[in-house]
Amino acid sequence: MNLAIMGAIEQGLLFGILALGVYLTFRILNVPDLTVDGSFALGGAIAAKFIIDGTNPYLATLLAFVVGGAAGAFTGILHTKGKVNALLAGILTMIALYSINLRIMGKANLPLLREDTLFTYVKDLSVPNLAVGGVTILTGVAIVFLVGVLVLKLVMDWFLHTDIGLDLRATGDNPKMIRSFGVNTDTTTIVGLALSNGLVAVSGAWVAQYQGFADVGMGIGMIVIGLASVIVGEVLFGSSSIFRVTLAVVLGSIVYRLVIALALQAGLNPSDMKLITALIVIIALTVPTIAKGIWKKQAVRSVKGGSSDA
Repeated sequence: MNLAIMGAIEQGLLFGILALGVYLTFRILNVPDLTVDGSFALGGAIAAKFIIDGTNPYLATLLAFVVGGAAGAFTGILHTKGKVNALLAGILTMIALYSINLRIMGKANLPLLREDTLFTYVKDLSVPNLAVGGVTILTGVAIVFLVGVLVLKLVMDWFLHTDIGLDLRATGDNPKMIRSFGVNTDTTTIVGLALSNGLVAVSGAWVAQYQGFADVGMGIGMIVIGLASVIVGEVLFGSSSIFRVTLAVVLGSIVYRLVIALALQAGLNPSDMKLITALIVIIALTVPTIAKGIWKKQAVRSVKGGSSDA
């Protein structure tokens, strides 16, 4: 397996955390949240700034989660208490975060190449590559990433089966019904947006440390990438249960990155990546619907044919 494919798998795992965060708002809460573009860069900015200042990378990543969660909570408060449209609330927070991220970093780009990051520790672990028949399937770094992402996935599965997690899921499914049981849907919405953007910020922190720098524009288009991962994962791997769908979302992120890597290897320009992302989402959304329509038509024809024979 070549380096580009192995790199795509590693990136897919890192962006899988972003996809889990987007899944929380897009599918669980049923809220279109554009805060993601800002909170992803916020996570990278917080992690980079604190690491450069001498903070332990683990603590810096935890701080990214907390600050990202605060950004999501602010969007939730704007939406629920300020009665601002959810889409507009996310846009307002995203715009504000651009300036905030610049304030945090002090400049548009913070290099981390000479700093100890999480991935300095990962490489120090010297985890062996996973090979089958002499072919490397997963690098040691990817194995560590996989373990970390699976831990977050399992924690999220557990949370969504707790009382507050069930309230959050019900808020997205039927807010009027859950309010009739005395649940404050404003609170569950704020909590959901906070957790979502906290996960997105962790993804941004990990990506910044992985690539060796944080950039003020690194969050541009992240909502589309997250949605693509969620939709592709659900289409390819199903969504019959929480355990399955969260796993599908992470796998969808890997598939998305592999498609991008293969497209680049096929000779497409990096400037075409936004077009490829849009096409992936369009195909994932339309093909199942078209296939379902064709299947229904064939089923109706077979029924009519059977009745006419009788």
